[in-house]
Amino acid sequence: MTLKIAVQMDPIQRINIKGDSTFALMLAAQKRGHTLAYYTPDRLALLDGRLFSTVEALTVRDQAGDHFTLGEPRRVAMSEFDVVLLRQDPPFDLAYITTTHFLERIHPKTLVVNDPTHVRNAPEKIFVTEFPDLMPPTLVSRDLAEIKAFRAAHGDIVMKPLYGHGGGAVFRITRDDLNFGSLFDMFTVTFREPWVIQKYLPAVKEGDKRIVLVDGEFAGAVNRIPAADDLRSNMVRGGAAAATELTPREREICKRLGPALRERGLLLVGIDVIGDFITEINVTSPTGIRAIKNLGGPDIAAMVWDVIEKKRGN
Repeated sequence: MTLKIAVQMDPIQRINIKGDSTFALMLAAQKRGHTLAYYTPDRLALLDGRLFSTVEALTVRDQAGDHFTLGEPRRVAMSEFDVVLLRQDPPFDLAYITTTHFLERIHPKTLVVNDPTHVRNAPEKIFVTEFPDLMPPTLVSRDLAEIKAFRAAHGDIVMKPLYGHGGGAVFRITRDDLNFGSLFDMFTVTFREPWVIQKYLPAVKEGDKRIVLVDGEFAGAVNRIPAADDLRSNMVRGGAAAATELTPREREICKRLGPALRERGLLLVGIDVIGDFITEINVTSPTGIRAIKNLGGPDIAAMVWDVIEKKRGN
């Protein structure tokens, strides 16, 4: 049976196919004979309780600069699809949250990956706090007194926006850093939500490991090593990808998280681990699939479709 798949994503002409996990998933689906349709979230429309979108038939090819062909736009009921991949990148804002409410109208009869209810209810930097013993000391707040007390207790800290992504606005503040007050003021003006404040982990110099889980099971990993002049290891910020193996502690982390991910229908998840500590559980549009395969690791996109096909009864 051929699956009819809709992909909700960012504008396809802008993606960098070299490292794009959504593109890897689309290539793998097409290879299996499934049909693809593409749309961006602004095309969704909820009419009298039924969800519609204007979509375009999509063909993809692994050729930079000529990686896709689109068909003619057509308006369809989203319930006509067997699977929807919810893959647009954050920011995780009210627009993003609204799409999860929309997609709830068709899930699970149409399988939405990841489950839109739990994408909404499990923001990367909040969901992870359900496992405090696996994390570094972490505060989520915008209260100055709370942050000062945390800084006094832990010395060097990292401050980052609660709903940020890709390493944007991540700062290390040392114990005696005189920029703390100015940074606090800037965050206050820039972000309405609380912020994440964590104890700085020197082990980040050796890398920030992205571990991918499929249906709650370890699938593959890549170590992202920051540039010498940067705190951030995200590959979009210049971090270098390196092959890696899991430590016993990292296997323990995966084992602990697995049941919670399966319970929530979070089929494709990327967790970030520095040293012995997990810092984020990425559920909105986790990346790393192509980097892992390019370094000789497993074909995680194929693993994802194995699970989806099983859930759809193929």
